[in-house]
Amino acid sequence: KKKSLSAKKTIHKSLLNHLNNKRIKKIFKDFNNYLKNNSIGDKKFGVAISGGPDSLSLAFLIKCYSLKNNITVNFFIVDHKLRKNSSKESKYVKSILEKFDINCKILEWRGKKPKSNIQGIARNNRYDLLKRACKKENTNVLLIAHHSDDLYENFFIRLLRGSGLKGLSSFGEDVKDDKNNILILRPLINFEKEELIYISRKVFDFFIDDPSNQNSDFLRVRLR
Repeated sequence: KKKSLSAKKTIHKSLLNHLNNKRIKKIFKDFNNYLKNNSIGDKKFGVAISGGPDSLSLAFLIKCYSLKNNITVNFFIVDHKLRKNSSKESKYVKSILEKFDINCKILEWRGKKPKSNIQGIARNNRYDLLKRACKKENTNVLLIAHHSDDLYENFFIRLLRGSGLKGLSSFGEDVKDDKNNILILRPLINFEKEELIYISRKVFDFFIDDPSNQNSDFLRVRLR
């Protein structure tokens, strides 16, 4: 047990040492201020993780935040099972993060998969899985890794679909799901993806580029 505790302390020290990097320090300061201003004093968070640079950066930032503020964090990876290697990929990301004392629970989307509107239906199922997992862990705040590039993409998608002014401007806002009593926060919404790629490479020397990002069948990919 002493050996295990000593190993954890070494890992935690290594993670926090990255905050001495001038660029990462500035990002963490803004991230810290966002949570202090928006999480209404909560001491327990749920965090949605994938293998992308945005969510890996979120994992690092919230882990540092938890170490500095003594909070509990539950990390969740959603396996949509839409791609052949998705389960293998989820387990691999989980194993990588465990080396940094970031322990994730894999949530599986079971059942029949759609033939059309795949991304929209997958998104709804992803949120349902995450909300149920948060309720199970008695967590009322869910962090999502949306960043400023997502904000721009979503604006144009809604514009193309004829959304009104309210719909065009609402994506970047935090959302309170009263039915499930869960507050959904986007603490990276003011950061560019380039900054998050930088963190992922510096801290983990790793991230996964989702193959669906190259599939021009999806409107989001065509917009990019």
